[in-house]
Amino acid sequence: MNHSIRHKNKLVTNESLFIRGPLSRFRELGFAIKVFFNFIRSFRVMHFVGPCVTVFGSARFTKESEHYQNAEKIGAELSKMGFTVMTGGGPGIMEAANKGAYEAGGYSVGCNIVLPFEQTPNPFLHKWIDIPYFFVRKVILVKYSYAFVVMPGGIGTLDELFEALTLIQTKIIKNFPVVIFDTAYHKELCEHIHLMAERESISEADLKLLYVTDSIDDLIRHIDTYAVKEFGLTKKAPKPKWWFGEKLKANE
Repeated sequence: MNHSIRHKNKLVTNESLFIRGPLSRFRELGFAIKVFFNFIRSFRVMHFVGPCVTVFGSARFTKESEHYQNAEKIGAELSKMGFTVMTGGGPGIMEAANKGAYEAGGYSVGCNIVLPFEQTPNPFLHKWIDIPYFFVRKVILVKYSYAFVVMPGGIGTLDELFEALTLIQTKIIKNFPVVIFDTAYHKELCEHIHLMAERESISEADLKLLYVTDSIDDLIRHIDTYAVKEFGLTKKAPKPKWWFGEKLKANE
């Protein structure tokens, strides 16, 4: 499968060709079939993981980083609440959150994007899926989650943050808690969000969609109040049905 790579200012990928404009009907049908296949494969793998909290953050922080260490603690605490910890499946913050859940005896899953750099599945995953398309991956990260934790990250992390906020704001998904962790790192971001409210490009009520904190204890209490208690998360994950050819696999 082709990966998205930049070579002499030219993208080499089936996906990049698809979004440039009209292609032949045959090629567009072929791409649509590939997308459908990846959705179905992702649904089958993630159907039995139970209620998740998705942790977003940079792939670039090392184990020595304070951000990595905080993400590891958060992953452990979320698993103690009974949540499956879901991440993008790669290194850095994602690895740290998965590691925290994995070593605390919880369940750890990842939606790994297929890239030629940075991203390979980290070793702290009970189950993962390799996904070649960013838009499919974002759907899966949102679909099974009852809360979102936004750790320090880059452009991809901000994309995931605002994707979740947009879906909540437009009532596509329920008002699941969105927690931004680390006030110093996100200071200018939060200031800009408040500026948008002042300039009326968002409403004051939209500010309530975010909870910003430096405390892991406060983060856990917030998710307990607005996810566990709000949505009554006592249900168990569905069980595999053998007649559908389903079983709990490490990955697909």
